[in-house]
Amino acid sequence: LLLLDLATLTIPPPAATQPLPAALRAGHTTSSLPAAAAAPRTRYLLYDVNPPEGFNLRRDVYIRIASLLKTLLKSENWVLVLPPWGRLYHWQSPDILQVRIPWSEFFDLPSLNRNIPVIEYEQFLAESGGPFIEQIYVLQGYTEGWKEGIWEEKIDERPCIDQLMYSKDKHEYYRGWFWGYEETRGLNVSCLSVQGSASIVAPMLLKNTSAQSVMLDRAENLLHDHYGGKDYWNTRRSMVFAKHLRVVGDEFRNKYLQSTDEADKTLYKEDWTQMKVKIGTALGGPYLGVHLRRKDFIWGHREDVPSLQGAVQKIRSLLETQKLEKVFVATDAVEEGRQMIGSL
Repeated sequence: LLLLDLATLTIPPPAATQPLPAALRAGHTTSSLPAAAAAPRTRYLLYDVNPPEGFNLRRDVYIRIASLLKTLLKSENWVLVLPPWGRLYHWQSPDILQVRIPWSEFFDLPSLNRNIPVIEYEQFLAESGGPFIEQIYVLQGYTEGWKEGIWEEKIDERPCIDQLMYSKDKHEYYRGWFWGYEETRGLNVSCLSVQGSASIVAPMLLKNTSAQSVMLDRAENLLHDHYGGKDYWNTRRSMVFAKHLRVVGDEFRNKYLQSTDEADKTLYKEDWTQMKVKIGTALGGPYLGVHLRRKDFIWGHREDVPSLQGAVQKIRSLLETQKLEKVFVATDAVEEGRQMIGSL
């Protein structure tokens, strides 16, 4: 378990952008150049998800998009642009900056790059010549839904079902949230009805658009290509937490929980591709870790979630059966609820 001290986050200044030749500025691609001038190019895949979604779901969507990128790389040179973090519902500290947060604040980028090529959004701005995204596809379902028992994977460009979260400015550019980057603009926006795994989008990106930068909004509508398969776990393992967070977590474990990687037999190699661990060899720390949700989760699961008293009884039972004396509780309970947990 890691304690994420968001107050220590430092947001880098916007990267300097280098002007491109006129033919390569926003709205132009190498496909419009003379044959002699055209050369293999890098295409950029961006994505975002439904704003209310939390940290864990966003990690899961990354795994799905990674599968799509691997499919695209079989045909062309693509790189995934990591969507900056910010304005998440569960981040409720009012006194710290919570927009434009790069992935490197949470994850180790070299580890991610051992699986697929990724760059931060600031690097995309520097490489692409400006804050333009040439094509935005908003992913949605089908108005007619699907008949129970009859499932088929399909994708079609369709009229937008819901009102777009983008609006045109006086220059005919599309403005939107764009992770807090108000200067970012979209050139084209259209909607795709999708029903299937992430890689179903690949033919659309390879054949139906020549845009160098393509964004998939509402990417949570895509399913996993092969949930639990080798590619799934390679991507999941590549999502190594940033070193500075692991250091904080290790110090906390050692100081308050008497837990170390050596004692717990959870030694870690910086290169996850070299990790070869025999199942069942890890001991774990001398404490019980509990994730106790008390806010939005219980609103939709009232019949399944125990009361605080019931949760404490379960914790005590587990401490007894596991012969443990310490418990680490991560919870979104209000102050009154946290005091109640401590008193029980």
